[in-house]
Amino acid sequence: MGTVRILSNSPEPFVDRREAGRLLARQLERFRAGRPVVLGIPRGGVVIAAEIADHLGGELDIVLSRKIGAPGNPELAIAAVAEDGRLFLDERIAERVGASGAFIAREQGRQLGEIARRVALFRAVRPKVPLHGRVVIVADDGLATGATMQAALWAAHRDQPGSMIAAVPVGAVDTIERLSRSVDELVCLRAPEEFGAVGRFYRTFNQVEDEEVLAILGRHAA
Repeated sequence: MGTVRILSNSPEPFVDRREAGRLLARQLERFRAGRPVVLGIPRGGVVIAAEIADHLGGELDIVLSRKIGAPGNPELAIAAVAEDGRLFLDERIAERVGASGAFIAREQGRQLGEIARRVALFRAVRPKVPLHGRVVIVADDGLATGATMQAALWAAHRDQPGSMIAAVPVGAVDTIERLSRSVDELVCLRAPEEFGAVGRFYRTFNQVEDEEVLAILGRHAA
């Protein structure tokens, strides 16, 4: 189990993802010397990751994973798919919402199709950065069920990084504790006792579009 660093249990919202990323970057200062690779989970996590990479002088890249939402409630993650097709399934939530094996398999195939689309789109701008032996920071804009982050960590582990850090502005305590088993360290600025949706902890939580991700990746690739 990796080290867990939770700075506060305050429910105070961040202004937006950029502010949250800057605040998070300050807590990762000790990794600057290792020139880390900072992996953002598209799309919102890329905004967070870019702020961290800028502050630490690291390399920015993406790690592709997609959540599978519950039947009739796509915002509730019951599972997630990694870029290589591996599935992380929260069996407790899946059983509670009545997600059948056929539903999960169908959604897994659909999300793999979206991952393939994003690979073709984003990798044309930002070729994959090698992770072998590197300090790798995986960032997202928040952790609710943690399914998408878990799939992202699986995907990143394939490339045998030297160390792996998960970094988020806000997260649910039980999710943080569970995900810490998959990393060397997990850093979270705020872990409120009452959680709910990630968006409630941001005053501005607009949808991040592909064009914004492409612009960010293009700037760092240059």
